[in-house]
Amino acid sequence: MAHLFSPLKIKNIELKNRIVVSPMCEYSSEDGFANDWHLVHLGGMAVGGAALIITEAIAVSPEGRISPADLGIYKDEHIEKLKQITDFMHAHGAYAGTQLAHAGRKASHQQPWLGGKQIPSTEPTGWKTFAPSAVAFTESEEAPIELDKAGIEQIKADFKAAAARAVKAGFDVIELHGAHGYLLHEFLSPASNKRTDEYGGPFENRIRFLLEVIDSVHETWPKENPLFVRLSTTEWTEGAWTADDSVALAKILKEKGVDVIDCSTGGNIAGVKIPLKPGYQVEFAEKIKKESGILTGAVGLITKSHQADEIIQEGEADLIFMAREMLRDPHFALRAAHELGHEVKWPLQYERAKWS
Repeated sequence: MAHLFSPLKIKNIELKNRIVVSPMCEYSSEDGFANDWHLVHLGGMAVGGAALIITEAIAVSPEGRISPADLGIYKDEHIEKLKQITDFMHAHGAYAGTQLAHAGRKASHQQPWLGGKQIPSTEPTGWKTFAPSAVAFTESEEAPIELDKAGIEQIKADFKAAAARAVKAGFDVIELHGAHGYLLHEFLSPASNKRTDEYGGPFENRIRFLLEVIDSVHETWPKENPLFVRLSTTEWTEGAWTADDSVALAKILKEKGVDVIDCSTGGNIAGVKIPLKPGYQVEFAEKIKKESGILTGAVGLITKSHQADEIIQEGEADLIFMAREMLRDPHFALRAAHELGHEVKWPLQYERAKWS
């Protein structure tokens, strides 16, 4: 058996392979609502054989959106269309995941194809942003409002309510977005968290908000359902968040009932040069897996079936999170099975296209 196609049981689900569709923002929503674009985009990857498909970052509040066109789960009316999408995924053999997120100081931005710049809070489509500290991501951007205790409690409540809606929408897995410079990451990093209260300063204080969000989510998310956390495992900058910090946090998260760390990097410090190469973040997934004992997912420039298979074979990670390659080929899993000499079940409608 190809290692990439070995099953993996995580709490109450058993993945048929190690291929996970990574969250990818589509910037195609209005007022947070999913629509037929999301049904076809995500549904096509279920047909294509991935074991777990995670939606794009789904905002837990309107002000938690990266852009006005982000997907949301901040009101009950969002549930109906999301349930249609998860039902379709399930019907085609895939588990459904969603990434709960709050963009923090990186909220209120244009869609990338409109330039991606911050939308000033004075404009009709913009809004004031919130962060652990009143420190802007770049000097040219409007500074966020520092969250007070009431604001922190409200965001925890927003994550709790979003997790309850995720249950009703039929999701099997929740991933909390603690990476890429968004709110949970902003609290973790000394580069963006300048607080002097119990949420700032030493490591133990900076991780407090994430731990409290996890506690809030667990109030409505069943304990038997898998919970993932995405981390930027290093910020590639001296004096900022490090891989060793990620290991220390992973050990704590494992005790808190988190099942998988999705190991990305960067995104919180503007202008950082990241040494891009195929599989450039795999080393962090391997380090966290081996030093903390938690399951990890590798992501970042993993594009080939044999490359992905080798990562699993060598024990460098437990799951392969794939993003852009899935946009290029939503049926990557079917192709990878063929290239690795592994027989998988195809959708009946597509069987005539199987490689011989």
